[in-house]
Amino acid sequence: MRLPGDKSISHRAALIAPLAGSASVIRGLSTGADVRASVRAMQRLGASIDCAEEEGGLTIRCAGGGLDAGPPHALDCRNSGTTVRLLAGILAGTGIAAVLDGDAALRSRPMRRVVYPLQAMGARIEYEGEPNRLPIRIRARATGSLRTLRHRARIASAQVKSAVLLAGVLGRVRVELNEPALSRDHTERMLAAMGAPIVFDPVRSDAGSVRFDPAGWDGTLHGLRMTVPGDPSSAAFLIGAAMLSGRSVYVEEVAANPGRTGFLSVLEEMGASVRREPLPDEGGEPRETWTVHPPDGLRAFSIGGAEIPGVIDEIPLLAALAARAAGRSEIRDAAELRVKESDRLAVLARTLETLGVEIEERDDGLTITGRTGQLSGPVETRGDHRIAMAFGVLEAAGDADLRIDDRACAAVSFPGFQEALAPFRRHPARRPGSRGGRVIAVDGPAASGKSSTARSVADRLGFVHVNSGLLYRAITWWALEAGIGRDEKAIEGGAPALDIDLVPEREGLTVGVEGVLPGPALHSPEVTTRVSAVSAIPAVRTVVLDRLRRAGRRYRIVCDGRDIGTTVFPDAELKVFLVAEARERARRRLLERGAELTTENIEAETERLESRDRLDRSRAVSPLQRDRDAIEIDTTAMDREAVVEAIVHLAAERGLAPR
Repeated sequence: MRLPGDKSISHRAALIAPLAGSASVIRGLSTGADVRASVRAMQRLGASIDCAEEEGGLTIRCAGGGLDAGPPHALDCRNSGTTVRLLAGILAGTGIAAVLDGDAALRSRPMRRVVYPLQAMGARIEYEGEPNRLPIRIRARATGSLRTLRHRARIASAQVKSAVLLAGVLGRVRVELNEPALSRDHTERMLAAMGAPIVFDPVRSDAGSVRFDPAGWDGTLHGLRMTVPGDPSSAAFLIGAAMLSGRSVYVEEVAANPGRTGFLSVLEEMGASVRREPLPDEGGEPRETWTVHPPDGLRAFSIGGAEIPGVIDEIPLLAALAARAAGRSEIRDAAELRVKESDRLAVLARTLETLGVEIEERDDGLTITGRTGQLSGPVETRGDHRIAMAFGVLEAAGDADLRIDDRACAAVSFPGFQEALAPFRRHPARRPGSRGGRVIAVDGPAASGKSSTARSVADRLGFVHVNSGLLYRAITWWALEAGIGRDEKAIEGGAPALDIDLVPEREGLTVGVEGVLPGPALHSPEVTTRVSAVSAIPAVRTVVLDRLRRAGRRYRIVCDGRDIGTTVFPDAELKVFLVAEARERARRRLLERGAELTTENIEAETERLESRDRLDRSRAVSPLQRDRDAIEIDTTAMDREAVVEAIVHLAAERGLAPR
């Protein structure tokens, strides 16, 4: 298997490469939401970054030159702890003013351990609300420089270490950090590869220390050219699925940083056979190819102390595997998990107990007694991608019948995770309608009644109606607001990094763009005038396709359009293709507009619709056509209620609705 680009390295590439004095090109970055938050934050700070989604992940091109020290910026870090903490160090070092904030989950995470050492260096940082929580305000440094710092951390943390290092390098002051265990050293490696005089020991495992001394250094960071290797944390979850399903896996070109591969030793303790083959370094980062063979049966494990920083992201997975291992597994010294995207220790304990697993929760860890037999019950992820992934593995490969409330949040670090689990599933996909995302696709030519019918069907079935056109309108609205509404090249470059998604509201789903709900503005005359041209841009179509599929994985939807069953959801549980004679469609369109039904008007509208049909059927990308397994319904002589009733009946036959 090949993997998404490593999330930790991707974050640092997006945050550090723009600070170089020369150009950088980094390929294969993670496409997850957290990394996109880092890209957007640097763009907001005036960094010259072009971001495009290419085969293999995001590609960023940075002209270099640093940041814009203009008026204070408000930076929304969404749910990304790495983004906010490393940005704090960058802003402290450059003396640029900004307010850092995030979503409700990020606001609940502690900031003092980052803020305190930066304040000790002389950075002017204030809490805007609750102490130790976001938002924080970093004020510009009017005069003077930061102070030298020697910091001894109580807990090993790559984010704290990175923030202090970045402040020291950018502020040109000496810093020294000592940790009780070796945390991830991606920041040290990247800064050293860019020419900063960083001194650290990349192989020591019992403790970590790093020093930066600017004496004799001209302050220049060189540009980066690299491809981000595969994410070992993502690999861990798929390897875990292989362990449960009895499959061997070969993992290509994965990041092999010593601070990231501790879970392999735990898997060996559980009985797995692991072979590691080194590859040439990339951007200062070691890479390997792994071959992992599962044991006949999983054995219990015990981890704690200096091992924990190297497996911190994989502990939810290890806990899920422990539920199927013979004996009592123990996780100690992992209190850090209580301040991640969720209180992971509490969530794991509560969920595994609900599923029938014997578990003991302690302040700093868990003791889990594995069991046989089917596990069954609900899983509340709390929006935590690692929790969703861990129980996704247990469900797919571990003979478990789980009701996971938010599978889609796995895309924060591993877009396409559910699809990646497919080779490891013990059982075929569950019958339609059992739970999770389900799709009814409604296609057809213009004015065939798709949208009104789809909305009524959704209401009858308790599904959500998704109008794909809203996404195109939202991207058009964003482009107009950004002043690039007629610059197709700029839209092409900006759309892949755009924070846009279908989000729940009282009446169903609406579109959120960069944290804003445009609402009625999506139907403004300006948007209507430009949406056709914007929707023809390939990158825009790619973004819309991704968001529609995400909605289909997460919700039970009725989606209408012209290529829903053929391109967007080729595996939809029910596909309907609505048709009607052109004159009848013309009559309906005129009635919608309130126009007079004269013979002349009907003939003119019929001609327009037939011309539109020819264009839709002959276009190069996703032409209008009925998919081979779509059911055609001729609505010429049917009223809307009859059409809705016919589709509801078809849905019931497929288990999507009560008969």
